[in-house]
Amino acid sequence: MLGSMPASPAAGSLASLPALLLESAEPLARLHSLDVVVIAIYFVMVIWIGFYLKGQSNTSEEFFMAGREMTAWIAGLSFVSANLGSLELMGWAGSAYQYGILAAHWYWVGAIPAMLFLGMVMMPFYYVCKTHSVPGYLKLRYGQGASLVSAISFAFMTVLMSGVNMFAMAVVMRVVLGWNLHFSIIVSSLAVAAYVALGGLRSAIFNEVLQFMLIWGGALLVPILGLVETGGWNGFKARLAQNISAGLIAPGDYTHMWRSMGHFADNPMGIHWTGIVFGLGFAISFGYWTTDFLVVQRVLAAHNLRSARMAPVIGSFFKMAIPFIVILPGLLGLVVLRNPNGSLLHLVGQDVVTAHPGAGLHSYNEVLPLMMVRYLGPGLLGLGITALIAGFMSGMAGNVSAFSAVWTYDIYQPLLVKNASDEHYVKVGRWSTILGVVVSILTAYMVMQAAGIMDYVQELFSFFISPLLGVVLVGMFWKRATKSGGFWGLLIGTTASIGLWAWVKIDPSALRYVALSTDAKTMAENMYRALWSVIITFLVTCIVSLLTAPRPVAELDGLVYGATKLPEEEPVPFYKNEWFWTAIAIVVFLALNIYFW
Repeated sequence: MLGSMPASPAAGSLASLPALLLESAEPLARLHSLDVVVIAIYFVMVIWIGFYLKGQSNTSEEFFMAGREMTAWIAGLSFVSANLGSLELMGWAGSAYQYGILAAHWYWVGAIPAMLFLGMVMMPFYYVCKTHSVPGYLKLRYGQGASLVSAISFAFMTVLMSGVNMFAMAVVMRVVLGWNLHFSIIVSSLAVAAYVALGGLRSAIFNEVLQFMLIWGGALLVPILGLVETGGWNGFKARLAQNISAGLIAPGDYTHMWRSMGHFADNPMGIHWTGIVFGLGFAISFGYWTTDFLVVQRVLAAHNLRSARMAPVIGSFFKMAIPFIVILPGLLGLVVLRNPNGSLLHLVGQDVVTAHPGAGLHSYNEVLPLMMVRYLGPGLLGLGITALIAGFMSGMAGNVSAFSAVWTYDIYQPLLVKNASDEHYVKVGRWSTILGVVVSILTAYMVMQAAGIMDYVQELFSFFISPLLGVVLVGMFWKRATKSGGFWGLLIGTTASIGLWAWVKIDPSALRYVALSTDAKTMAENMYRALWSVIITFLVTCIVSLLTAPRPVAELDGLVYGATKLPEEEPVPFYKNEWFWTAIAIVVFLALNIYFW
């Protein structure tokens, strides 16, 4: 999702189309027999992996944490793949078509610093305390109250996000291939339910690694062939400039990331650089990558602490490269997509498509499948479509497996059955997987009535993820933080974020207070709201903690910096050291931002 991360309105809403979905659509592509075989093989493989790993998921540690046996590479690839769902593949390609390379902020400043911080600073505490979840860490640090608030909000968010992925896949398969909407939802949900319920997190992780490979294999040819057609990056920029000067494309700086960030009105996203750096780069990004159990769960499955720290570092390199298969196709679509008569194809917002059904219009969200249809022939097109399906199912499976663990350990066990056998909790985990899929199907149908999925997803992150960041950081770095401070900080921070959203909905002029400018747009509002929620959570947690009695320092071992003796790791050559690769990642991150400044 954040990266994924939450996407911009430019990502258009993959939903907002109840009327369109009821009508028949001419598919963009016709599959050959070879394409169908490729897609069928993929579904057979993911189910087979679930059955194969079922015998290795008999205990709760194996089912929920994959036995903590994953290598750094497997955990790292799964860590990135769990975030590489439909919102990434479809939404950000469409966002790049409309807003240009500004969309890459959600992959670089909106991901890399937080991923490295997780690996180098926070991971030792998550790993040493042997928690099964982030709400589990809050229970150890603050008690049941803060943990329960976090678990309930996270469970709600994960099934909703799973439904979003499910619905997005159904829409894309309907538009691209003409598949029935209900058929797509049922097939994808059954496949995910089967392999996660059978093999638990281990099955989800191995499938996510497979899906990651398929996404790269199926999507990488598109930007390569697109750059060949346009004459490379410089050739693309020249053709883009020609189209802008000829009035074929709306004026704007599509190839630079920071130059237009000096004022809200200077860029189409309507956002200031402070919103990108502090709202996205800190409040949203750190909240997602360091406290969202969907991604943290994958790293906790590593077989030792060094692997757990290396996994986000390894993932950061792949995260920095993902714009080349997501953002770049969207940019190239500005100059290479053509109508049958040879004229430049203009994609439009989803609301325009909705208002003119049957007019042959295509939305921003269809830019990636349109590019696939343009460049991929029989067999390769099947691989590309399989890559899209893999992305959707990866997002669904990640949310469902995380929901299963949080429901079992942080809601069911403390509230309903406290002292059952390990076998009992594994059974509950398997059945909660089915429950998560069923609820996801219901939310997928609810999403059909939504006016804007992407905006709603962003709102969810600012409501639930950002306040959680404030509580976790205070608790992890301040011994004085108390049980009452954590509970009230998280509760008031979450409530305040929802309240700021409602304030702007009721009184649009309040935008100048929440987002600091009347020129701000929805994206800026979400970024600043997230920042305010972190600040409010931080202040409330600190103030209440100062007014209440702290826990003895002896009880904070494994939970707080300064009260924990971290395990010493065996010395390794510099090229195997996580700090060395962290430094390399920082250099690459800075170089990318400077080059595309």
